[in-house]
Amino acid sequence: MPPLSRCIAYLTGLALASAQSCPDYLDYALEPHGPYSGGRYNLSYQRPRPECRTIQIADVDAETETIKGRIADPDLRQLFGNAYPNTLDTAVKWKGYANGTDEELTFLITGDIDAMWLRDSANQMQSYLPNLTPSTKNDSLASLYRGVINLQARYLLTSPYCNSLQPPVESGIPPANNTSASDDTVVPPYNNQSVFECKYELDSLAAFLEISTNYWQSTNDTSFFGKYSWISALEAVLDVADAMRTPNYAANGSVLTSPYSFTRETTRATETLANDGIGNPVQNGTGLIRSAFRPSDDATIYQLFIPANMMFARYLATAADIVDALGSHDALCQRMRDMSCEVRQAITKHGIVNVPGHGQVYAYEIDGYGSQNIMDDANIPSLLSAPFLGYLDRNDPIYQNTRSLILSAQNSYFMCGPVISAVGGPHNGPGYAWPMASIVRIFTSDDDEEILGQLGMILSSTDGLGLIHESVNSFNGSDWTRQW
Repeated sequence: MPPLSRCIAYLTGLALASAQSCPDYLDYALEPHGPYSGGRYNLSYQRPRPECRTIQIADVDAETETIKGRIADPDLRQLFGNAYPNTLDTAVKWKGYANGTDEELTFLITGDIDAMWLRDSANQMQSYLPNLTPSTKNDSLASLYRGVINLQARYLLTSPYCNSLQPPVESGIPPANNTSASDDTVVPPYNNQSVFECKYELDSLAAFLEISTNYWQSTNDTSFFGKYSWISALEAVLDVADAMRTPNYAANGSVLTSPYSFTRETTRATETLANDGIGNPVQNGTGLIRSAFRPSDDATIYQLFIPANMMFARYLATAADIVDALGSHDALCQRMRDMSCEVRQAITKHGIVNVPGHGQVYAYEIDGYGSQNIMDDANIPSLLSAPFLGYLDRNDPIYQNTRSLILSAQNSYFMCGPVISAVGGPHNGPGYAWPMASIVRIFTSDDDEEILGQLGMILSSTDGLGLIHESVNSFNGSDWTRQW
């Protein structure tokens, strides 16, 4: 064998040996590892070995160490060091290029599921916004962002009603088997070789607008959006939003054909839609956009889901700024600005209701007929997250009324207990608070006592593992779902 070939074979062997010796993070994160924090909770170290991390970006690693150096509390320092780089450590399943082009693609999985959610991938990347700077290098954070945006655009062109996606064919990764979705009946139909699950969620469309906005505002890289298929994907998003303004009844009372329907054989009411898959009826003329499912992937009760409409209106306006900067798309830009304004006006007109003891608040869901769902769920977008999303100012009086209701027993999914008190939701049911909601509560507060109280609950509810769980039993810190 020639020397160069021997060298390549040796390096390939090393890489394969390394990959084979890396434990599945799902198993790794179930066990404690040293070095421990040495603090009150003696939290475990949970980062994979460097060679087992899915990608390493020097700027993020440096920022992680810098911030850790500023944190005095050893438990909080350990938790931050485990959690902040976790997406890069564990979730970048594949990064490469579209076949025969220079179009970057990033397949970013959702934690313990080998599929990419539109919403989750945007949220995962959002954590690194402070580190995002312009770069053409393929090992940069900017490249990672572009890859997520491009892959989201690809799937929005073929399956714009779907929320989660299979690996791109270029990756060579086989499609994941979703047994829960194997008997789903969905209109419009989809291909399970490219789609993992097809629950229509308005916030999934908003997530594409959000990650596009975040990248553009941080890099001023307008030219990127003129390449590939971003404009076409944007038009697909708008077409779905317009279609999902369709009510259930025409002016003469006849039943209209729904652009989307979903049924699943299940024992959980939140996993399918009423009325043979079209959901509960919505009134004509509200100007709001229907959402069949929530960001928790649970079915809406009333399809005019206010938090997703807030998110969509907010990021549609900023995505219109990108289109404006590109030039030569005046009609599209105006269509986006008009829709954003119309949805905002509709939220103000129909989404604000009066609740005894709290005054004017934002409803979680409405149907336009007078029915309203007064609650909140931990998953983003939520009513609690409205200022974090940039929809309104946190000092807005109606938001403050809403916040007061959400963080009280008046919200049927506010879980209160000695371990953690936070918003939960029907996804894991009564009794399980979501630390995610504690984080959103911190982001939407300027009260030091409230912020410290929520940080304390997050720290005390990791069960010693040093990772932020999906949800935690508010009365039993050892009873939780998903270790990270």
